[in-house]
Amino acid sequence: MAPVLVLLAHPDLRLSRVNRALLDAARALAATPGTDIEVRDLYALYPDYVIDVPAEQAACERARLIVWQHPVHWYAMPPLMKLWLDEVLTLGWAYGRGGAALRGKDVWLVASTGGAEATYRPEGYNRHGFDAFLPPYEQTAALCGLRFLPPLLLHGAHAIGTDALQRHVATYRERLARYPDWPELAGLGPCPACDMPPGDRPADPRGAERAAAASGRPGSGAALPAGGGRP
Repeated sequence: MAPVLVLLAHPDLRLSRVNRALLDAARALAATPGTDIEVRDLYALYPDYVIDVPAEQAACERARLIVWQHPVHWYAMPPLMKLWLDEVLTLGWAYGRGGAALRGKDVWLVASTGGAEATYRPEGYNRHGFDAFLPPYEQTAALCGLRFLPPLLLHGAHAIGTDALQRHVATYRERLARYPDWPELAGLGPCPACDMPPGDRPADPRGAERAAAASGRPGSGAALPAGGGRP
C-alpha cells in the first residue's frame, strides 16, 4: 500500500466515541505487517500547542495520503488542527515559489458532526448543506497542490448506535487499507492549479527564528499563513 499519514485532532478523546474508535482502528491497522500507516494524535503530541514543525513536515513528506481527522467545531476544525495548518504549511515548502513538498499527494477529510444529517439542509438549523463548509479545506489543499478526496463524514455522532458506528469504522479501516485502490478515484480529476504571484506574502521574522532554531543555522525566514496574516 502507499504510505498514509493520519493526523487526528480531538481535544478530549475521553469524551469521544467516534474518533476514539477510528483512532483505535487506524493504530491496529498501522501495527499490521505489510501496512505503511503513521498515526499522529496532535493533542497528545502537543498539549502545550508548541508544534514540532520539522517533524510534521517530514511526516507529510513520507506520506502519499494525508488524513485530516477531527470532529467539527463551529463549522470548522479544532484549534490545534488549524494551528497545525498555520505552522506546518509554510511558504516555500507547501505553497508559493519553491513550495512543492506536498504537490501530487492526496488529502482526505474524515470528520464527524454532532448535528444529524437533516440539520445540514436549508430547512435545518445549520441552514446549509455540509458542502457549504468545505471550501476552506478544498482551497487549502489546492494551494498546496494536494488533491482533495471525497470526505468521509459521520453526522449525529452523539447519538449514533453501536451497529452504525461499527459500519463507519469498518469503512474507514477498509479505505485506509486499500488506498489508493478506491473506485471513485479513477474518475477524479487532478488538483486545480493555484499559482501564487511572487511577493504575495511578506516574510515573517518569527518563521526565521523557528527555522534557525530547528536547523542550528541562520535561516532565511518563513512566511505568514496562506490565508492572511498581519497587515
